[in-house]
Amino acid sequence: MNTTIKQFFATVLVLCALIISCSEKHYTDPLSPEEAMRTFTLNDDFKIELFAAEPFVLDPVEMAFDEQGNVFVVEMPDYPFKPESGIGKGRIRMLSDTSGDGRIDKSTIFADSLLEATSILPWKGGLIVTAAPNIFYLRDTNGDNRADTKELLFTGFFQNNPEAQITNLRFSVDNWIYASNFGQEGEVTSVKNPGTPPLSMSGSDFRFRMDRGQYELETGPTQFGQTIDEWGHRFLTENSIHIQQSVIPWRYVNRNPYLPQHRLLANISDHDPLMYNASSPPYWRVERTKRRNKAFQENHLDQVEYAEGHFTGSSGTTLYLGNMFPEKYYGNVFIGDVSGNLVHRDVLTILSDSVVVVAKRDDTEKNKEFLTSTDPWFRPDNFTVGPDGALYIMDMYRQHIEAPSSVPEDLKRDMDYNNGKDKGRIYRVVPKNAGPYKKMTPGLKNATIEQLVEQLSNAGQWSQLQAQRILLERQDKSAVAALKNLFNRHNDPRVRLHALYALEGLNSLDAQIVEQAMKDVHPGVRENGVMLSEKYPELLPRLIERINDSSARVAFQATLSLGEFPPAQVVTALARVIEKHGQDSWFRIAVLSSEAGSSLPLLELLVKQDLFFRKTTNEGTAFLDDFSYVIGARNKAGEIFGLVKLLAAGGIKKEQDLQLAGLKGLANGIRNSRNKFKADSMFKEELKIFEGDSSSEIKAVVGEINKLVE
Repeated sequence: MNTTIKQFFATVLVLCALIISCSEKHYTDPLSPEEAMRTFTLNDDFKIELFAAEPFVLDPVEMAFDEQGNVFVVEMPDYPFKPESGIGKGRIRMLSDTSGDGRIDKSTIFADSLLEATSILPWKGGLIVTAAPNIFYLRDTNGDNRADTKELLFTGFFQNNPEAQITNLRFSVDNWIYASNFGQEGEVTSVKNPGTPPLSMSGSDFRFRMDRGQYELETGPTQFGQTIDEWGHRFLTENSIHIQQSVIPWRYVNRNPYLPQHRLLANISDHDPLMYNASSPPYWRVERTKRRNKAFQENHLDQVEYAEGHFTGSSGTTLYLGNMFPEKYYGNVFIGDVSGNLVHRDVLTILSDSVVVVAKRDDTEKNKEFLTSTDPWFRPDNFTVGPDGALYIMDMYRQHIEAPSSVPEDLKRDMDYNNGKDKGRIYRVVPKNAGPYKKMTPGLKNATIEQLVEQLSNAGQWSQLQAQRILLERQDKSAVAALKNLFNRHNDPRVRLHALYALEGLNSLDAQIVEQAMKDVHPGVRENGVMLSEKYPELLPRLIERINDSSARVAFQATLSLGEFPPAQVVTALARVIEKHGQDSWFRIAVLSSEAGSSLPLLELLVKQDLFFRKTTNEGTAFLDDFSYVIGARNKAGEIFGLVKLLAAGGIKKEQDLQLAGLKGLANGIRNSRNKFKADSMFKEELKIFEGDSSSEIKAVVGEINKLVE
């Protein structure tokens, strides 16, 4: 070999070494599970154990225990890319601990070749699976632990972003299954209901019932993280908004298609957006943040981006409703941040005078997190509470978690998005004083009806929901007598609620049982009783009573439920709601969502009683603006004419700010109406009333209305 060639190869070797060296400076190498655990800092009350790791589990994004205690895990190795062939590499594994030592030592492929499967839920001995654009039902019929039947349930969901597709299947106490859709577009159809028009998904989440074939839109959007409390309230996550509450179900607000848009989620954190990561942000994020902040400054924008210390990859929101942790942790919410390599904990505070809760940091975690790691590969993307009461953490364990489209091309050159596809961990968090691991084998598959009803009284939501689900699946009416007895006699309101909805699932409710629920000593049971009363017209007097309930949540649900009844029967009650709770924007939306609550008779009552509109308030102007918008958008000549007369009458006229709000709302509603309003001479004469001593702003809005109705 001559000198020139030797020099050439030497140069190539040096360059390769430099490239490798630079790459190593930017990103660290993976750690073994044992090494990774040594990077953890955990809340002092707990210890963390390795439950599963590669090769038995890879890229885990969801985990579920079935009624037998079998463990199923969804793997997403294709992330963040779509397979070019259109055939995914996603898998569902069944994990086994054959030695009983608390460490998975065997795995079986239950299903494979799945395109972006993200979530599973046990049902009738099989699994419901979200895999955009579909929701499937998979089942093993021959006992070899591999699915051999595949039934398509729904299709048409959005499928072009693995971080924002149909996912997070959750069975709730109300017998509905909820799924996150992140508000993505899609035209969804049900295979079992072929003649039903497609359901347009834009702006919403999704819910369905397997026992009745029902499905509909639900309030969202939720990205990757959804949890439901004992009373049926949903708590949701987006990447940078780590916890929100779904305040008003979709079905109520959208019964009034003319209502102006309102956000139906509340950011309930009192400490957003700060988090306390122990790991350093990756090179690409630091560099991208520098560039973006420079651009903000150059364009004189009052905007700042942060590379760390702020939630940007929140996921896996999970309420702890088990029976293993110390009592003070019951009802806490655990949320991962895959960008910050940490697990955050929120304590939910319920306020008797508010329809939304407050998510606070615990006093012991004011400036730290429940679990942090200095390992930047730690990616806690999801959680589940097992039948044993432990909290299980899914760790995708990837070098990079970020949509490639969000990273500048030059920064992607030394980023290998596939680095870590051959790895994955699941950890088990238990109290520090917990005894040796004991494998749980619930054995509910062959339980008798009596045993299932008894299981509803078991401590821990996992057992209660599994038993309720199986009762729903079996549809055995022999359970009715025992369920009624449980509802009547048990001292735990959570057990009473499970019994109530188990009866609902068996089509065995009656007005007497629902009325009893409406009078229960616990507000959570009363709230659900109020909701169920919508199907019993004879309970309307009891429902009206509940608008005065000591719990704001119960009064709020009563307000929503009243809107399901004929306007003439409820308009007076809804006027009382505005007088009592009109300062609360949620109550105002709840009233306006119904036909009665957005009718002229309601406004006439409020003006006549001279309480809510006695003087100008921000709450009064906001309500009048929205109310008038509905009237204008609904575009009924008689209503518009009647509204203008009311706005010109003494009760409102004396407060010109109120009058202005009403006229502005009317103008905006007419402007956004589907049909052009044609005014007659009487209407134009009525508008002239405002030409006298009205303010210039009012005259200007009246001029706009005149132009809109010509």
